[in-house]
Order: sequence, then structure tokens, then C-alpha cells
Amino acid sequence: MQSHVNSEKDTPLICLGIESTAHTFGVGIASSSGKIIANVNSTYRPPPEKGIHPREAAQHHCEIAPKILKQALQDASTSIEKIDFIAFSAGPGLGPTLRTGATIARALAVWLDKPLVPVHHAIGHIEIASLTAGTSDPLVILVSGGHTTITAYGNGRWRIFGETEDITLGNFLEKFAREAKISSSESIFLAPIIERLAKLGKEYIDLPYVVKGNDVSYSGLLTAAIRKVKEGKRIEDICYSLQEVSFAMLAEASERALAHTEKREVLLTGGAAANERLQEMIRYIAEEHEARFFVVPKTYSGDCGAQIAWTGILAYLKGVKVEVEKSIIRPRWRLDQVRIPWR
Repeated sequence: MQSHVNSEKDTPLICLGIESTAHTFGVGIASSSGKIIANVNSTYRPPPEKGIHPREAAQHHCEIAPKILKQALQDASTSIEKIDFIAFSAGPGLGPTLRTGATIARALAVWLDKPLVPVHHAIGHIEIASLTAGTSDPLVILVSGGHTTITAYGNGRWRIFGETEDITLGNFLEKFAREAKISSSESIFLAPIIERLAKLGKEYIDLPYVVKGNDVSYSGLLTAAIRKVKEGKRIEDICYSLQEVSFAMLAEASERALAHTEKREVLLTGGAAANERLQEMIRYIAEEHEARFFVVPKTYSGDCGAQIAWTGILAYLKGVKVEVEKSIIRPRWRLDQVRIPWR
């Protein structure tokens, strides 16, 4: 990976990044010296029994954007005029929320007469983790509400060595929590509640384990786990069991990819990477193959503006930018479709 230091100018470049792929609207400010200067985010909170409503989330982003932008600039002790370019999450994600973030980014680029840089959201997760964890060439396991992907860099792109065939790991955990009526007054994210309940589990409950080739499938596991709730099984035991099964499936697929790629580093990133049991399983397979294990810091594990700002820096330094008139969003943008000139 290229040096984090900008060799073209003595003064580091400053990028303002806007994240808006789903529930979170974030503004991050990063320097080409490798420093995250600001990272301010606000998350739309849907009704406890429902998932994200795209239009309502987009409305939240519209309403909160001025406040988040102002706070990020204050945290960075800078002014909007000192920003060198604007980056935005162009996809994948929810159409209405992506359009909201892109519209704000375009407006800023036009108003300031600054370059505009499109960023792939998953690559944002990977690059912020690589920066903050200190990896160079890892096998990446990306687990979040929008992604469950096992990937490694090769010949100019991130290559997919395994992924979910249906719902993602993060989506699986959140859907189960809603169906089981697990709620929290502390956060909109329910997966951490499952983790806490799982630690109280005492009995393993048999649940379907589905790995197809090197891909995983969670929809059948979700149906079976909900059935166990309706049968009156202890919720702690169900949470324990579904974590063991879903994480073991991913660990098996990841170990196969690690053996194939022979990478010497394993990087776990994305919102679900904060789960301690998942970290334990992935760390074990890394050690079995004499690879170093890394995990994204919790501060940057979820969707955030910092991941867009830092990836925007990497992209811009290699000439990646887009004209405002051509700055389309791509809700179904695959990771392996993106050319990566900075690695």
C-alpha cells in the first residue's frame, strides 16, 4: 500500500467525507498524513419492531446534515474553505439515503469549486480498518448490516473469496432480535444485546449450519432460531447457539480462503466485527495458519464519515474523481467491480 504521506505537497491535503448509505449520516475529515481529524455521525432510529425505512432515514439525514457538518468542522478546528476536496459514499446502499448524501456532497463541491470523489462504502470499511489497525496486505472479513464478504486484494481489485448467498450476518442478527422482541433503550443496534444474552447461555440448541462451497447462508438459520423462540426455548440459549453457528460458518469459509490465499494477515472489519466471540473465532483460525490477526477499532467499526474521508484521500491521490454532472449513485455496486489504483 502506498505511503500515507502526501509526497506532492509539504502541507497535507484535507478531505471531507460524507457517509449516507443507510441508517447513519456521517461527516469525517481526514488528512493525507494519515490522521482522522474529525468523525461525527448521527443514526436514524426506526421503530423497535421495524427495520430501516429508506425514505424516513433519508429525511433524518436531510434534517441532521447541517448540524453534523458544523460539528465536524468545529472538531477539526477548520473552516469549510480549507477543505481540499469532497468525498461521498456512492454505493452500495439505500437509494434515498445515498441520494441525500450525494446531493449534499455535490452542493459543497460546486459551492467551494472543489473536486468530488466517489467512494465505495465497503472499501471505506476496509481502508479505515487498514489504517487504524495497521495492516498492509490482509485477508479481509467484512461483516456488517450490508456486507458479509471474505476478500483479498489482487491485480488491481478486491477479489471475493466468499460471501453471503442471502442476508448478511449483521442483518441476520438484527432481524432475529426484532422477531424475538429484543429491544434496547440505549441504541438502535440490537446485535450487542444478542452478544450479552449469549454470554448467559448454558445449553447449545441444534440449529442449521449452511456453508455452500465458500459461501454462507443465514436465512434458514434465522427461520430456525425464530421457531425456537416460539417453542419457548430460553432466549439466552438461543442467542448463544445462533452466535456459535453463524460465526462458525463464517470462520470455516474464512479459513478456507486463508489457506488458499496464504495471506499473513487477517483483518476483521465492519459493524459486527465488534463482537468478542466472533473476534475469538477468527483470531483462532488466523493463528492456526500463522497469520497475524487484526480487528478494526470499535470507534470505526460501524458506518462513519471517517471511512469515506480517508478512502477519498487514497483515491484522490491516485487521480480518482468525478464531474458533478456524472456523479451517479450505485445502490448495488459490487466490491469486486471497483478498480483500486492505490494498492
